Amino acid sequence: MLTALAGGVGAARFLRGLVAVVPPEQVTAVVNTGDDDIFHGLHVSPDLDSVTYTLADAHNAETGWGLAGETFHTMDALDRYGIPTWFRLGDRDLATHLFRTERLRAGAPLSAVTAEIAAAWGLHTRLLPMSDDPIATKITAELETGTEELAMQDWFVRHRAEPPVVSVRFDGADDAVAGPGVLDALEQAETILVCPSNPVISIGPILAVPGVRDLLVARRDRVVGVSPIIGGRPVRGPADRLMGPLGIEVSCVGVAREYREFCSALVIDGADAAHAPAVEALGVRAVVADTLMRDARVAAALARETLAAVA
Repeated sequence: MLTALAGGVGAARFLRGLVAVVPPEQVTAVVNTGDDDIFHGLHVSPDLDSVTYTLADAHNAETGWGLAGETFHTMDALDRYGIPTWFRLGDRDLATHLFRTERLRAGAPLSAVTAEIAAAWGLHTRLLPMSDDPIATKITAELETGTEELAMQDWFVRHRAEPPVVSVRFDGADDAVAGPGVLDALEQAETILVCPSNPVISIGPILAVPGVRDLLVARRDRVVGVSPIIGGRPVRGPADRLMGPLGIEVSCVGVAREYREFCSALVIDGADAAHAPAVEALGVRAVVADTLMRDARVAAALARETLAAVA
């Protein structure tokens, strides 16, 4: 069995490549829920949905989030009433959020609802929310009006990730419990993969769940990560706007330094091959591969390289 820590578009694309080279039923993805929020009265789980839609081959390949061929008539109609619609939810995507919200209100835990959604999309990969308890990523940033703590989606989407970051915290993490099956999946996995996700707001919240980081440290020799940074820049997303202000070098070396306590190997892009010695000086074995997942073929090849790193 393989277990992956996942969050964001990069993770979704990597997982799609992974299930192309190993049976999907052998893969468990522990997915970040720190981005979850309530919009228009609906519980939205962006990372869970991105992974679900991508594995179902129903995602919008251009944006990396949402569904292919989506329309936004509902959001356009809400504009008429002056309701803020900066977080755009597609018409068909709304069905997922309506279902999730109704099931949660009926008392079902997020883990059970996630399994129901995955089954409805015909997935054989097991998707586990990092916790059934609410954990919210909060970003303190410098706005024109002064320093303010924002919900992650508020900073990232509404403010376009532009306000300079001061700090990040994971509200509720200290009192949360790992989701059903999460710790078992990490303990029993032959290999644990850290997907090419934002180290701060995609992987960080998962590591903040009590018990997760300790298990990874204990199983360090079976943990391999993939750097989301190529040539000193993230492939997509605001990783650089978070890493730098928090004192994390925006490079594969910076990622290795953050992961070295629990990660024995790190896959880095060929463009960063010259940094391999610096990565290995941190006690992390550097594996050079093509990490820019331009298509499904490259994603599958990257998955093979990553698995081979701890074979």
